Amino acid sequence: MADLLTRRCVRCEAANRKKTPMRDVQYWASLVHELCAMPHEAGWVEFKHNNAEPQEIGEYISALANACALEGKAHAYLLWGVEDATHVLLGTSFDPFSKRIGNEELESWLLRQLTPKLGFQFIPLEVNGKRLVLLEIDCATRHPVQFAGSEFIRLGSYKKRLKDFPEKERALWRALDATPFERLPAAEKLMGDEVLRLLDYPSYFDLVGRALPDGHSAILEALAADRLIESAGGGHWNVLNVGAVLLAKQLSDFGRLQRKAVRVVVYKGKGRVETLREQMGAKGYASGFEGLVGFINNLLPVNEVIGRALRKAVPVYPELAIRELVANALIHQDLSVGGSGPMVEIFDDRMEITNPGVPLVDTSRMLDSPPRSRNERLASLMRRMGICEERGSGVDKVVFQAEFYQLPAPAFEVTGDSTRSTLFAPRTLTKMEQADRVRAVYLHACLRYVERESMTNTTLRERFGIDAKNSATASRLIKEALAAGVIRLQDLAAPPKTRRYLPHWA
Repeated sequence: MADLLTRRCVRCEAANRKKTPMRDVQYWASLVHELCAMPHEAGWVEFKHNNAEPQEIGEYISALANACALEGKAHAYLLWGVEDATHVLLGTSFDPFSKRIGNEELESWLLRQLTPKLGFQFIPLEVNGKRLVLLEIDCATRHPVQFAGSEFIRLGSYKKRLKDFPEKERALWRALDATPFERLPAAEKLMGDEVLRLLDYPSYFDLVGRALPDGHSAILEALAADRLIESAGGGHWNVLNVGAVLLAKQLSDFGRLQRKAVRVVVYKGKGRVETLREQMGAKGYASGFEGLVGFINNLLPVNEVIGRALRKAVPVYPELAIRELVANALIHQDLSVGGSGPMVEIFDDRMEITNPGVPLVDTSRMLDSPPRSRNERLASLMRRMGICEERGSGVDKVVFQAEFYQLPAPAFEVTGDSTRSTLFAPRTLTKMEQADRVRAVYLHACLRYVERESMTNTTLRERFGIDAKNSATASRLIKEALAAGVIRLQDLAAPPKTRRYLPHWA
């Protein structure tokens, strides 16, 4: 039985490190005994005494993560303080939290060298009076894990370069294609009461429009039927990633998933030099969605509009556009990217919503492309819960809202390994840059096309609020877009006054 345990997560700030609950102490000690009872090392388990060379650790993280994906395991383990041949507990002098490479901490150095980023955590513990260190490693998802540019794999008890074994590489890719992140466990071997303590299950039944079942057993069975949790045998349950991400009362209760929480940052001015406020979300995406949108709206500037008798405050950005973009960021993010989550950044002149992962469709075709999500289970459940629609990505709604309120056109772009959507504060046409004007004309043509209509000088004047006597202004905007190659004439023979325009790809 363990006497002492301090669990530290590779992506947690040092100030947030804390002792883990007694359940975790018992769980990790029990896991150590199970691993040591194995007759020999498996592809997803490695034993060490004191060997803690950083390069070697990084290569083992790659090899073990790839091997456990190949063998259908959720996690791999590297355990220090155990004799390799006999699995007898010896104890270790290895301390991962004091180990440094140059001026960089070991955890940070390892994470920086991994591609794609991968969740792992060092767990120091004491078992049978012996000091041990357990390294838990998430299994590879979507892509084989590289360390320092090379992929490794375990063959028996040996670590090898994956490229030297093409059959193993092909088998690994087949396994990665078959195991989505959503189906992996976020917490394992929990009692039913513990599952219900961690999940906001009443909000689940409320969101899907079902009455709350009578009794804990019926609630657990309902959650399992929707594949939010799964039975682990012996009256224990595993909470799957999709269940934790959607319904967690506190995402921090699920270790590495806490970095999937939405971060909201408000800046002073137009840059990121001075932060006025920063808040990290706590709840799961479904149970906390309404609160998140309300929190964002309360932070946004408002305009005062004078009616016939009263003044009223009108938000700078339409709430429907915010809802759609936040939902998109949650659904379409690459959940396998470690150490990163969705972010909402509010500036004086714009609001940026960023999620990890490159989009599956070209950013210029988001408005008309059929919906595609790398997280199909997550997307399906959020649609059932009314957070987003089944039929599409909602980008057409965002563009429509920008046009309805005569805002600059939203921007959709790839920045590094992330996707960013930007809403811009009100700006007159004369203060827009050429790129802004061209983007607005293009998206207007796209919106008309998906509505089975064509763009004309008249529709463009309505979009920008241009008076009919200034039709030449709309004509200049159309010429800019034609020169940029983003739109084209529908009928080359049509006279100027009846010309219609389509997106360049239509």
